[in-house]
Amino acid sequence: MKAIQFGAGNIGRGFIGAVLSQAGFEVVFADVVADLLGQINTRKEYTVHVMDTVSRDITIKDIKAVNSGGDDAVAEIVDADLITTAVGLRILKFVAPAIAKGLAARKAAGIEKPLNIIACENGLRATSQLKALTLDLLSQDVREWAESHVGWPDAAVDRIVPPVRCEIPLDVAVEEYYEWDVERSSFVGEIPAIEGMTPVDNLEAYVERKLFTLNTGHATAAYVGKMKGLQTIGDSIADPKVCTLVRAVMRQSGEGLIKKFGFNHEVHYAYIERIIKRFSNPYLRDDVDRVGREPLRKLAPNDRLILPMMTAKSYGLSYDKILLAIGAALHFNNGMDPQSIEMLSSIEVLGLEGTIVKYTGIPAGDPLVGEIVDAYHEVEKF
Repeated sequence: MKAIQFGAGNIGRGFIGAVLSQAGFEVVFADVVADLLGQINTRKEYTVHVMDTVSRDITIKDIKAVNSGGDDAVAEIVDADLITTAVGLRILKFVAPAIAKGLAARKAAGIEKPLNIIACENGLRATSQLKALTLDLLSQDVREWAESHVGWPDAAVDRIVPPVRCEIPLDVAVEEYYEWDVERSSFVGEIPAIEGMTPVDNLEAYVERKLFTLNTGHATAAYVGKMKGLQTIGDSIADPKVCTLVRAVMRQSGEGLIKKFGFNHEVHYAYIERIIKRFSNPYLRDDVDRVGREPLRKLAPNDRLILPMMTAKSYGLSYDKILLAIGAALHFNNGMDPQSIEMLSSIEVLGLEGTIVKYTGIPAGDPLVGEIVDAYHEVEKF
């Protein structure tokens, strides 16, 4: 069996690629970074350093890499059994052309075996987004062929993979915990038996549970920690005041999830505590600047801050702590992050209210805009 993993970065190597390799797949990484491709093709292996209470090393062997924008990537797709991505939502549009060419070549070669494509990204329905981008590039006959030959399961993924520098650049550090839930009904053919990948029936619940809990809490710890001059997520969680707020934010977002999906209250609160414990892992020094990057994406209507607030509000639940997380995000000042620069510039030009309206999807005149402004100033006193 062969899997093409688009994205050979830390998550591609430390999470998805490693899981697939351990499940017996021949893993071909597809990326555009020439140095990274060269390292993979020269070494043909790397080590995943699991850094937790009990640490261990996993060696991933017999790998290779191709340029994701070249003919080699298309050729690899022709006889692949699975395609996965870990590139970021914004990069999916650059992956779609290679997949479209690969599907056309696959049809032309008369390949009848099923192919499943799974976008393993932090976001809602990432595979569906990739599917739409790819189908738009296909001719009518290839599109019709793909309907019966290609599956597009959406997925929820969860593993903290910080950019820890290793002695060997290809090596990667990860936490022990991970979760990879995939929509059962969207596979074509037999669902591959991959230890660590769980087919599920109600994916939306898993996606939003992760987005509203881990991602919401992670962002809160990063933005509030940054305001307090803290360097890592671990430092933030070690600060009692920050930790209390992070827990309160996740509980408010969790109450919305409990209402929406009928989660068991006690079980979900235990899930929150498990995530806080993960944040405090002393072996993973995850920088607040890394976790907080791209604040405009994280302030978008369907992402980890605005959507939990709107969900809680829709059920008449409290969301004042989530407002503080949103206020902290609007303060995020990282001169190396283009979105931070754009956001702060927008606040200078359009004002705070104008910036909120521009990026959050909340209409001008909505009382929520004023509530976010108040939270923006309140969190300054934190």
